[in-house]
Amino acid sequence: MTPGVGRNTDAPAPRSADVAHLAGVSRKTVSRVLNNEPYVSDEARRRVLEAAEQLGYRLNHAARALASGRTRTIGVVALGTAGYGTASLLVHIEHAVRDAGYALRIVNTPDGDPKSIAGAVETLLEQGVDAIVVSEPVVEGEVSVRVDVPVLFLGAPPAFTAARTLTVDIAAHQLARAATEHLLDLGHLTVHHLAGPLRWYASKDRLEGWRAALTARGARKPPVVEGDWSPASGHAAGRELASDPDVTAVFAAGDEMAIGLIHALREAGRRVPQDVSVVGFDGNSVFAYITPPLTTARQPFQAAAREGIRRLVHTIEKPDTDLPPPIDPPIELILRGSTAPPPPHQG
Repeated sequence: MTPGVGRNTDAPAPRSADVAHLAGVSRKTVSRVLNNEPYVSDEARRRVLEAAEQLGYRLNHAARALASGRTRTIGVVALGTAGYGTASLLVHIEHAVRDAGYALRIVNTPDGDPKSIAGAVETLLEQGVDAIVVSEPVVEGEVSVRVDVPVLFLGAPPAFTAARTLTVDIAAHQLARAATEHLLDLGHLTVHHLAGPLRWYASKDRLEGWRAALTARGARKPPVVEGDWSPASGHAAGRELASDPDVTAVFAAGDEMAIGLIHALREAGRRVPQDVSVVGFDGNSVFAYITPPLTTARQPFQAAAREGIRRLVHTIEKPDTDLPPPIDPPIELILRGSTAPPPPHQG
């Protein structure tokens, strides 16, 4: 730090009264702002936050927990993977929790089995949390755990009982349907599907969306090819699909699988999109810069995380009141260069 800049570390720590004086508001208003309570004007909230930042004021969370009976901490159970979708959702959960004025504790599960999920939940409860978010896409079997705090399940149905359970949709079904309909709208007679691991809820939702779109159009439902989210599994699927001249359109349940698929198609002499159109899923911006740029369904990670945490915090702070009306996540298909009408010989 530059000499002479910043707060003197030998000076007494700033108090809420100092923030109130600098912001020109009452101490009660300072308390409401820092506790993220309603009934504060946007202007007053801005002045309080700027004054707190300028003074280096930090709310005493321990004292507040004793007074309220809450720790203002939310725990998250997440799959321990660096995959784009899982990691992106976790980042947006962290942002939403922090913006709501809460701290975050994360416990990763190695493989998504019921015992590891139960152990992660028990760890969070032992550490003391006001609520739990389950951002775990693999939940199969009974999770033997009793939870006395609210639990939010993101993108999956409830896997165990709690004081109160909430669910927020990631819109995977709707996005998969939109991706499939886009290919059918281009004139393809049917769309093949490269699915993710079928033990994942996310894979099942995308599979059902694909199937619903084909059913609604009366299109043939080709056999599903299962991958594991990796480019290598997409490449293996691409080699299989490239041998079938009737394949002109493929919806892949993940962007990375789509990239492996495209590579295998091109190795087999099938051009993308002139011979085969490919749509991915996730919305990873990196794949806007490959050849051809990948058309993809963008998952609404930020919107889903904010909506989920908004409802969870309401449940924590106002447990006896009705939840606010839900806000549906956006459905966004990013059209790029990997899709086109089918070749003239089709049909």
